[in-house]
Amino acid sequence: MFEYFPTNYVWSLSVVATLNNGGLIDEVDRACKPVLEAAKNGDDAGTEELYAAWVAVADQLIASAHADEAAGRTIAAGDKFYRASLYVSQAERLQSPTWSGRNEAYQKSIDLLLRSVEYRDPAFSRVEIPYQDTSLPAYFLKAEPTDGRPAPVMIQWNGLDSTKEMMYYSGFAHELARRGISTLMVDTPGSGEALRLRGLTARYDTEHWAAACVDYLETRPDVDASLIGIVGWSLGGYFAPRAAAFEKRLKLVVAWGANHNWGEVQHGRRHREGENPVPHYWDHVKWVWGQTDIEEFMAVADKVTLDGVVEKITVPFLITHGIRDRQISVKYAHQSYEQAVNSSKRELRIFTDDEGGTEHISIDHMPMASVFIADWVAEVLTNANAPKATTAAL
Repeated sequence: MFEYFPTNYVWSLSVVATLNNGGLIDEVDRACKPVLEAAKNGDDAGTEELYAAWVAVADQLIASAHADEAAGRTIAAGDKFYRASLYVSQAERLQSPTWSGRNEAYQKSIDLLLRSVEYRDPAFSRVEIPYQDTSLPAYFLKAEPTDGRPAPVMIQWNGLDSTKEMMYYSGFAHELARRGISTLMVDTPGSGEALRLRGLTARYDTEHWAAACVDYLETRPDVDASLIGIVGWSLGGYFAPRAAAFEKRLKLVVAWGANHNWGEVQHGRRHREGENPVPHYWDHVKWVWGQTDIEEFMAVADKVTLDGVVEKITVPFLITHGIRDRQISVKYAHQSYEQAVNSSKRELRIFTDDEGGTEHISIDHMPMASVFIADWVAEVLTNANAPKATTAAL
């Protein structure tokens, strides 16, 4: 993986994600140079300084985009709003949950993305998914049907620290749209807008979120409700398989980075095993799960396992993983695959050193994973929609 900050894995992770999602190398370099020395002081120290450096570049782009708008150059304006949103979002992700500017920063990333799609992406819409006595914020990217019928759809879920904006930046929904498949990108409880602006915290029994998503999709006339799948990356590699095990309206599931026993990983991290995904890690996980005490959090984390769960998956199940994942060992990908004995089509794809995509969720070469997953999803859904062969009566 390209490591702009050689001694700081977590900060480098954001740089790589940004470059893979449409950031320009000159702009990213100008954002990072002012904090090269700060990066040497560890993950937690200097994150506010990093935010200021990244937002300075974003604000230059915003000013330029406004000038483009005034001149009627809306294509250029849309592109600049997009990159500004991306930079603000990645810098916000690295902040402490207790940072007073966090919600304002996150809202800024949303507002910039929405300005961008006005000019760039007419297939994009913001939607709300009814959930309990509130709703889950989401983005919907509509695919043009290839056969005149309502399109199949994939539900996409976050991990521990990503957002629906990051799902959109990744370009995965557009890969699916190229194959005639729509995407519902959801900030589930514990992530993104649901956590930051609505105070909704995570739970281990994610079939409840899945049911809400499927219920919503069944109301849309532009969706083929008989062809709904789900994909989750990072901690979503637990969330999505758990959902598919119990929400039987889902027709396929993808773990974009396995996460078979996340609770076990947390015990390892207490002993400094593996890399953390974000600074201020223990504050972050308590925030996500709504816990104030580390022991209470660990008790919740112990429930986040697919042991005894993946056996209940009966639909096609794809697991992808990078062989050099420094956050979640590749052994968990093998565990999920080995235990998914009742899946109608299980597949394990390990990305190796000679091709790239070897880091966590293949973030070092994200298209390597996203294109493979999109093709696999399209093939499964095409086969699911194919007419069944019949035997003529003799």
